Formats: sequence, structure tokens, C-alpha cells
Amino acid sequence: GLVLLTGVCITLAGIAVIGYAGSLKARNMSDEEKQKAICDFAFTKGISVALLAGMMSACFSLGLEAGAEVQQTALALGASDLFALNPVILLVTLGGFCTNAAYCLWQNIKNRTGREYFSVSVSTGVNNLLFCALAGLLWYSQFFGLGMGKSFFTGSPVMLAFSWSILMSLNVIFSNVWGILLKEWNGVGRRTVTVLIAGLLILIFSTVFPNLVNSNL
Repeated sequence: GLVLLTGVCITLAGIAVIGYAGSLKARNMSDEEKQKAICDFAFTKGISVALLAGMMSACFSLGLEAGAEVQQTALALGASDLFALNPVILLVTLGGFCTNAAYCLWQNIKNRTGREYFSVSVSTGVNNLLFCALAGLLWYSQFFGLGMGKSFFTGSPVMLAFSWSILMSLNVIFSNVWGILLKEWNGVGRRTVTVLIAGLLILIFSTVFPNLVNSNL
């Protein structure tokens, strides 16, 4: 428990350092860019959504754990260890699909926008479907990777328990790496870059810390 708590604290520290790098980046923005960035700023709403997202993310992880019997059944039927979690992911994400679909339909009815599904050109509709499918595939792939990764942790209860935190850390790491590749950090000072890299290194360390400690116990 202490190892897991320490690992989570290291993860939070890495995220905080990256957040500080973001604040340093904001100081280099022009007044026009700052006005554009804060036009929709709402601190209370942002914190509320962040807390709700965090709670729901934890519930997703609990849902995967609650599907242990389904996973064991898949294994008993001959499924590979690498893919045995897939039926559980399907059941958990089905709930998310129903929730999102119901909310979208409610918004369509409320705003009377249902006709917009049929008012776009064929090429636009195809593009929308393809990009939605790509977004769904990329989003699902993280859980597919989680299931494959957890199959290597079956002999380590500590790493199994910490696997969700590793996934969240990797999300932050790769999103910032993409930000660097897409030149979102261009023009910032050396101090900002140093802080950003330090935050990424802390997050990378957080993903291996429990295993390092566990292997030495």
C-alpha cells in the first residue's frame, strides 16, 4: 500500500510540474493570445469537470476489476492472456456508449439539431464517420494495450494495482510529446523547456517506480 501511494504521489508530482511548465508558457503569450485563451475560462466549471472526470476514470478501472470473472471465463474458453480482458472492456465501454448516445440524442432534441445529421454532403459525412471511427479506435487502443500489459503483471499484485496509474501517466506523457512534435511549445524559454522535460521524466519514473521497489523487496 505504501509503495502504491508513493507511486501515485510521484505521478501527481510529475503532472504538477508539467502544469507549472504550462503556466510558464502562458507568460510568453502575447496579450491577444492570452485574451483568446481565457475567453471561455471558467475555473469552477473546469475544476468540477476535472474532478468528475477523475472519479469516472476510477470507476472505469473498478469496472474492469469487477469483470474478473468474465476474464477468467474467457481464459477458460481458450482465450490468450493478451486478449482475455477484451470482453470486459466491451461490457464497460458499452455503458459509456449508452450514456454518451443518450446525452447526444437529448441535446439533439433540446436544440432541434437532429436534421443536421442528414443535411451534410456525402463527402463531409464520410469524413465525419472516418474521423469518429479513428478517434474511437485510438481511444480503445489504450485499454487494449492495458489488457495486454496487465497480462505481464499477473505475478505482481503491486504492478497490477498500479497499472491504471501507469496508463494515466502514459496518457499525459504522450499528449505532451505530441504537443512538442506539433510545435505547441515553440518560442518558450529554456527554463520552460527544462521544467517540461523534468515533469516528463518524473512521470516516466513513476511508471517504473513500483516495479523497482517491488523487485528489491
